[in-house]
Amino acid sequence: MRKVLTGMMALGVLLATMRLTAQEPAKPGPEHEEFKQFEGTWDAAIKSMGQDSKGTLVYKVGLGGLWLMEHFQGDFGGMAFEGRGATSYDAAKKKYVNVWIDSMSTLPMVSEGTYDKANKTMTMVGMMPMPEGKNMKVTMTTISKDADTKLFTMIGAGPDGKDLEMMQITYKRRSK
Repeated sequence: MRKVLTGMMALGVLLATMRLTAQEPAKPGPEHEEFKQFEGTWDAAIKSMGQDSKGTLVYKVGLGGLWLMEHFQGDFGGMAFEGRGATSYDAAKKKYVNVWIDSMSTLPMVSEGTYDKANKTMTMVGMMPMPEGKNMKVTMTTISKDADTKLFTMIGAGPDGKDLEMMQITYKRRSK
């Protein structure tokens, strides 16, 4: 009986401590509000490694307004491609964060970066998993040309170690 009481007291202390140290749930800030401007369906014109293809991107704000969820479908070099991403703002780091998963890799790509409001430019840097098991540092830039047009570029290291534009996507929002 004494063991049971001691265990119950320990559990009570643990629960009380958890209540005292529990943080308030995250609340969307002004950076998260910016995500709403991207919601909708966007047609993608893709240029990658000398080839053109098409795709569709759907953006939706979710998870209590904290995350911009994205779902991309298209093709690259005649192969079907699907990807999903989630972008948020980390107030502690004062950086945007993104997690990306897709049908060409079993590992996620995690990136972080900044948003230049004056130039309407999001710049993210991450490590992209490569087929041979290595990672490649990539820089992804998204420029909002106007409310319904965005230009995305991905730059990574080429075979000679110099920056190489791996992909460029022009997005046009479909009318609502």
